[in-house]
Amino acid sequence: MTSPRLVAFDLDDTLAPSKSAIDPRIGDLLLQLAERVEVAIISGGQLQQFRTQVVERLPRTDAAILSHFHLMPTCGTQYYRLTPDGVDTVYAHSLTDDEKSRALAAVEEEARRLGLWESTTWGDILEDRGSQITFSALGQSAPLEAKTAWDPTGEKKNALRDAVAARIPDLEVRSGGSTSVDITHRGIDKAYGMRRLAEQTGIHLDDMLFVGDRLDEHGNDYPVLAMGVTCHAVDGWEDTAEFLDGLIPTLPTR
Repeated sequence: MTSPRLVAFDLDDTLAPSKSAIDPRIGDLLLQLAERVEVAIISGGQLQQFRTQVVERLPRTDAAILSHFHLMPTCGTQYYRLTPDGVDTVYAHSLTDDEKSRALAAVEEEARRLGLWESTTWGDILEDRGSQITFSALGQSAPLEAKTAWDPTGEKKNALRDAVAARIPDLEVRSGGSTSVDITHRGIDKAYGMRRLAEQTGIHLDDMLFVGDRLDEHGNDYPVLAMGVTCHAVDGWEDTAEFLDGLIPTLPTR
């Protein structure tokens, strides 16, 4: 691959610890990268996470650099651009009320049946993200240590995913983060988001690079690797920062 024209990132555990703000070092590196190529962030998370974890933590810069950022929450079913005035909506494809109600009922009932509906949580277990319903076993704000310890093998999460998928076969049910299950329209994963990104930007997938921490076969970044996009695996934001330190000087300036 020659120099990428666009570099896309997963969010949690790639650019920042789960549900946490980016380190200032990452903010500086993202701006340096945006001076050279398009920068995309694609995650199962909702827009508010993008705002609090990344957008509000970026160093002050000019509109020209901001215009090279692409935000794709809920795996690309929503697409936003940065402007000097904030976040501008390009599109957002939501689930219908019927789809949402069936998804919420299925995931709660199956979690209770499997003994996975926890009594001690940090925030809401169920969340309506518009284009995605998300189950977070320990709540949206659970500390990283608790999330890591809850299901280290992925067995609980995978059992819930399979049970819910059998209840709502018209929708897509997949493992999300370390304690989460996401429900969307069928065919929605990060590969879908990358295809939509190619359509919106006019940049071919062969000219994109994806950076993520879950590129293993059962990880939520794997669909991007499986579709043939050049990928780089990282283990935490520090690893991403080190990779960008080496990558950015090799990229041509605009």
